[in-house]
Amino acid sequence: MQIENLAYSSRSASEREEIRRRFLAVDVSNVADVLDKIGLQDQGLHASFTPFPSTAGKLAGWAYTIRGQMVAYTGSGDAKKMEACHGIGQGEISVWSGDGHGICYFGELIALGMMERGSTGALVDGGIRDVRWLGEHGFPVFARYRTAIQSIGRWRVTGWQEPVYLRGATTDRVTINPGDFIIADDDGGLVIPNDAIAQVLPEAERLTSLEAEIRKEISAGLTLQQALKKYGHI
Repeated sequence: MQIENLAYSSRSASEREEIRRRFLAVDVSNVADVLDKIGLQDQGLHASFTPFPSTAGKLAGWAYTIRGQMVAYTGSGDAKKMEACHGIGQGEISVWSGDGHGICYFGELIALGMMERGSTGALVDGGIRDVRWLGEHGFPVFARYRTAIQSIGRWRVTGWQEPVYLRGATTDRVTINPGDFIIADDDGGLVIPNDAIAQVLPEAERLTSLEAEIRKEISAGLTLQQALKKYGHI
């Protein structure tokens, strides 16, 4: 399928899922190399973002953004958080941002509600809990830390489906807009702007296939020097 540069809302559900499926089959490191080549060198997420549990697998989906901030402890719930969670859709990843410290933004019950709406994972610039149960449900989450301390009464949602900012690998902050593409695996996470997807995905697929071929030939006896001469890519 040839990919066109379209706004997220202009892509059909089937096209969005096909793109997501194709991204699941490529290595995040190769996507990072392509982003470098096209001048998008600061799309990497900070190294503190890790999978929970460690066996969570790959994260791939369209960004559904949520942000919030700390408040003086009240002990009461957050209706806006539930409203924001209810809006997520098929193939989307909830992206959580804000100034929380030591608290959980996201846990098992929110994950179950989002899974029912077709969400494929979460990216949390903060804490999560219920790690065991997230793993049991096969719901991939990348976050900066785990904590038993809930956000209720401590942190409130202030907006959703608007640009947010997460800690970056090569810059202080990476901007994520609704409908950008999120991908993360054992090597780390990336944000792919929606208008770069048509350029990034086919080249990432080419590099992933090329590396598979190089890997096969090296296993069969090809030296690194020979591989570099033959393929020009190691």
